[in-house]
Parts: sequence; structure tokens; C-alpha cells
Amino acid sequence: MSGKLFVISGASGVGKGTVLAGVMEKRKDLAFSVSATTRPPRPSETEGVHYYFVTDETFQEMIRQDEFLEYDLHANACYGTPKGQLEEKLANYHVILDVEPAGAEIVHKKRPDATLIFIMPPSLEELERRLRGRGDTSEEQIALRLKRAKWEMDQKDWYDYVVVNDRLEDCIEEVLNIIAQKADE
Repeated sequence: MSGKLFVISGASGVGKGTVLAGVMEKRKDLAFSVSATTRPPRPSETEGVHYYFVTDETFQEMIRQDEFLEYDLHANACYGTPKGQLEEKLANYHVILDVEPAGAEIVHKKRPDATLIFIMPPSLEELERRLRGRGDTSEEQIALRLKRAKWEMDQKDWYDYVVVNDRLEDCIEEVLNIIAQKADE
């Protein structure tokens, strides 16, 4: 099997992680592409499952060795998609890549066969409510994320699909339908 590549993007707080968990639970032929990052792990995160946690020096060396499909600086940390693990997974699975719009644009140029899906919040006000509801984000970070979210949402027009996460189960179902349609092509 040669798998299809799906790119999921959306503003911080839109619920991408929850949507992706629901999608991954229902399709056993999907694998998640694990990104490398220079930010420290959160208590609930596991090395190699959520991210590959690397030093700034290691990340820069990976760039020099052309080991990333895409990479970006976001929220004062570097994030990138290691090509090696992505290709290994694509040999046996359809793969979901969770990246910011800047990274999605690079993937789109390098892999025009990828299907790009943008997850939108029902409104900017709802996004702000969700960010505040997390209880782990400073006012400064909320302001930065909302500013970036406005820019990210403006990027939705060049994605293949836009799905609004108004009701979680409906959003998961819509993403599953897109994947089913594209996986069978």
C-alpha cells in the first residue's frame, strides 16, 4: 500500500487535537506524522508519540542535512516534519500531518498530491472562549494566538477543504468523509 498524505491545519484552540484523536480512533489505516520541536515537552506528552523533542542545535543540523519536509518557527519554538519517518509511515498507512498554514503551504508545493484540510472555529469569539477555557494560557499568549489565528484563518481559501468545528462529532465525521473519499481515489 502506498498511503495518501492529509494535512490538517487550524488556529490554536480550534480543537484540532481532539478532532484528530476522533479521526484516528475511527480509522485504523491512518498514522500520525510526528513533528520535531525545540520546545520543552508538556507533562502529558511522550517523546516519539506527540513530538520528537530536540535541541536548537539538533534542529539546525536537521535543516542543514535537508531532513525536513517543512519547518517553521511558531510561538518561540521550531517545528518540523522529519521526512524519514513520514515516508516510512506512507509505505503502509495514510498519514495525517498537523501543521501551521506556513508549513502546509510548503507541503503543498513539495507534495501537490497532499489533501489540505483547514479546521475553522465557529467564530473568533468562540476561539477566544476556548483558549481562555484551557486555563493554562497567559493573557499575553492568548493575545498572540488570537492575532495569529486571524492570519491563519485568512489562509483557508487555498486549502482543499474547510471544516467548521462547531459541533465536535460533526467535524470529525466531515473530516472522515474527506479522508474516505480521497483514500479511495
